[in-house]
Amino acid sequence: MQTALLLVDIQNDYFPDGSMSLVNSVEAGQKAGILLEKFRSKKLPVIHMQHLSVRPGATFFVPGTPGVEINSCVTPLESEVQFTKKFPNSFRDTGLLQHLQENKITKLVIAGMMTHMCIDSTTRAAFDLGFSCTLAHDACATRDIVYSGKIMQAAQVHSSFIAALNGLFATALPTEEICANI
Repeated sequence: MQTALLLVDIQNDYFPDGSMSLVNSVEAGQKAGILLEKFRSKKLPVIHMQHLSVRPGATFFVPGTPGVEINSCVTPLESEVQFTKKFPNSFRDTGLLQHLQENKITKLVIAGMMTHMCIDSTTRAAFDLGFSCTLAHDACATRDIVYSGKIMQAAQVHSSFIAALNGLFATALPTEEICANI
């Protein structure tokens, strides 16, 4: 079984001073960087996903802006695979599934941003497609969201989505534990 690291949307707009700054994005990015270094040291495959917002009126991840670029905490090497996407699900209208199948990758370690959007939809899709997923819960970040006039704090949103994914769709673990088992 081949394992790959899937880094989802760790882009400048999600960091402080970005157009959609997330809570704990710096800390999550640092943890993702630790995973990246571990995978590189073991010569395991790494895949970077980059979201491009092409819909009219988009306010972040706009092509041609600094915010759309992958953050320096996980800068891709030329030898690492990178896909662009336009939807939360990293498999939708991308070459990700074909790449994983061609390279006989059956297990994914997933990290990235936003927990309640792209991480959730990508993890669920990966499970539905038959992949075994490990979710680096401390290498993910999200933001406060508003529902029915109430603000849901980012920490609660993050924990709720991680809890919902853990068990059936993925095994949620801290970065240190994942690295110890690579």
